[in-house]
Amino acid sequence: MTNVFLSLGSNMGDKKAYLEKAITSLKNLPQTTLLGVSSFYQTVAWGKTDQDDFINAVCQIDTCLEPHELLKQCQAIEKRLGRERHEHWGPRTVDIDLLLYGSETIDTADLTVPHPYMTQRAFVLVPLAEIAPDLIFPKTNQTVSSLLSDLVTDDVVKI
Repeated sequence: MTNVFLSLGSNMGDKKAYLEKAITSLKNLPQTTLLGVSSFYQTVAWGKTDQDDFINAVCQIDTCLEPHELLKQCQAIEKRLGRERHEHWGPRTVDIDLLLYGSETIDTADLTVPHPYMTQRAFVLVPLAEIAPDLIFPKTNQTVSSLLSDLVTDDVVKI
């Protein structure tokens, strides 16, 4: 089993319900155990900012699924929950990002792990620090808490 961290976000419709359904779907993946879920956080949009606020969370799982199979399963969950990919960083019913897959570094056309923007995003690091504050980020050997201390977190509100 590999320890994995996933980021979840929604900014369309019943955001909490979409996240709850995504978490249930992750819990039901084959060869996967849900270990923890952060609180939900309301956050402003990142990248393309002229859209509704998001609700974000982070999940920790143990899985025997290989990274690309896990990505495929996450994308299937997104699709089942109505995700349509029309524009980069656009609104979405649910988004599931693979943040960390054990201590592996993956760089392929469809998957980059650690997630390339995770250390720049308070909406990822705040919930991640809630469930794994002492987790070491493999590229910098810093803890999540240490990485978070470099970011402005005013726009990340626990709900």
